[in-house]
Amino acid sequence: MSFYVPYSDLPREAVALDSAIESLREELEATNLYHQRYLVLADESLKKMMLHNRDEEIEHCAMLIEWLRREVPEFDRELRKYLFTDAGIMDIEAAPAGEGNAGKPAGGSLGIGSLRGNRRL
Repeated sequence: MSFYVPYSDLPREAVALDSAIESLREELEATNLYHQRYLVLADESLKKMMLHNRDEEIEHCAMLIEWLRREVPEFDRELRKYLFTDAGIMDIEAAPAGEGNAGKPAGGSLGIGSLRGNRRL
């Protein structure tokens, strides 16, 4: 964990956020490690295992990102803006405020978001 202020001064929610972010970083590193091993191994059965392990780590990343989305409204806003669209990433960035993901939600979504309320840290 990486605390920049005394741990005892932090609210419980800040500790949880730090845990999620650190865990996401670790899962991304593990994804990279398994992917690199997969690319260089000659033994097909071991390669298959490395690919499986890599994909498990990707699943863990997705779970942590979803937790961040649910717990931090700013993550929710930005993920809704950039994910699941066919628009160019920098095109979305350059779009005038309020246009979200350049008006092109992907995956058949109506783009109206969730009816669930988000908790704020």
